[in-house]
Amino acid sequence: MSSLYRLAIWACLAAVMVFLYAPLLPPLWEAFRNPTTGTFTLDNFVAITTDGTLLGALRNSVLLAIIVGIAAPLLALAAALAVRHFRSKRMIITILLLPLFIPGVSMGVSSALFFKLVGISPSLLTMATVQTLWALPFAFLIILTIMSSFDTIFLEAAYTCGSNRWQAFLDVELPQMSQGLQGAAIFSVIISFNETIRTAVVQGGNNTVQTYIWSKYQQVGLSPNMYALMSTIIIVTLLLILALLALGREQKR
Repeated sequence: MSSLYRLAIWACLAAVMVFLYAPLLPPLWEAFRNPTTGTFTLDNFVAITTDGTLLGALRNSVLLAIIVGIAAPLLALAAALAVRHFRSKRMIITILLLPLFIPGVSMGVSSALFFKLVGISPSLLTMATVQTLWALPFAFLIILTIMSSFDTIFLEAAYTCGSNRWQAFLDVELPQMSQGLQGAAIFSVIISFNETIRTAVVQGGNNTVQTYIWSKYQQVGLSPNMYALMSTIIIVTLLLILALLALGREQKR
């Protein structure tokens, strides 16, 4: 009976995996296929490097990912420390997690209206702001989880040895949370690079890779070059997720 139970669990798990990841296979297949002859080719990937608009969008995406990958973990770290030291823990957590429950279109339109009212033109700054706001709850949860496993007795020992709060944080607490900061940074980079809806509303004349793909799909449909670009993004995202899992395994050790 136990063998049948295990077999049923593995069968359900396999079905879920197929349901989740099967849609990723057609773009990968089309990316390596010549649309005329149907043969294997790498020309679709080479053609990506000749598209000036796409290269500009890629440059914007990389720059935004760097900004969000730095800003979101630092803000999340400050919020996690506030949860530890302040009394209004539930209010802080609620405020930080609120962007998770606001629809992307509503958040994007509201942000665009706010920037317009205060006289800020659409730019990389507005795009970085909405992306950081979206990545912040995830970075906060990662760091808060890591912080919950930290034993405060080490801080008490540092205070006993004469350290002030800032020295104890730098010498004792921050090294213990370094894995969480790295994980939050990787997750923020993934979210930034793959974000579309909120970014499209506040981007103005700028493009990211995702908004470029979306606009191309809306205007002319997907071409072999777009399949190659999507495949590249999928592969890079999976590599970043594997790096995140490796950090989690290292943290357990």
